[in-house]
Amino acid sequence: MGMIVTIDGPAGAGKSSIARDVAKELGFAFLDTGAMYRAITWGAMQAGIELSDVVKLVDYAEHARLAWHDDRIDLDGEDISIAIRTPQVTANIRHVADPPEIRGCLTRQQRRIAEGRDLVTEGRDQGTEVFPDAQCKVFLTASPQERARRRQLQLQAAGREVTLNEVLVAQNQRDLEDRMRPVGRLRAASDAVVIQTDAMEAEQVKDAVLDAVRSCMEKLQIVKD
Repeated sequence: MGMIVTIDGPAGAGKSSIARDVAKELGFAFLDTGAMYRAITWGAMQAGIELSDVVKLVDYAEHARLAWHDDRIDLDGEDISIAIRTPQVTANIRHVADPPEIRGCLTRQQRRIAEGRDLVTEGRDQGTEVFPDAQCKVFLTASPQERARRRQLQLQAAGREVTLNEVLVAQNQRDLEDRMRPVGRLRAASDAVVIQTDAMEAEQVKDAVLDAVRSCMEKLQIVKD
């Protein structure tokens, strides 16, 4: 039986980069669930599927072939790592993330990927819905302004110039949608370690998460002994 570490939190909290670094440090596999939802959204848009057609979206999600290669994500054999980060995908992701039928489909995929593995997984509902029995749960958060600033820097590094206000407006809308979602809404699990990251550098956040994971490992060892 593998050990599951869930890292949840709002958009812009730095979950993906921190989860990837933590997984590498621990020698665990890494699962970016947000990229899964983005990939299905992008693929459905490219296929011309009407995004309000839940039946067709579910069918598409069930047959899509997703694969990870370090920082790269492939959909049906095509590298879409950059394509899924566009504003168009961000604006439409709710069509894939909201319907319970599609979340159920991707939840099953996530559980299959995790079965029997030591895994660090990040998203919005990993510790509450997908892996409620995970041995270690972390919730990363930061103020809206700080999260928007970080996202702006990410976009600039990718060659896209956007104003801080544009990022903040889009982020606030995404936060609202994530909190109001009928299934898989954004919230910290009751047994999660909550880490507020506003005044922390990335290395400090990684160390705080690693401390939380190692504390969980120690408790598990005590229980086994």
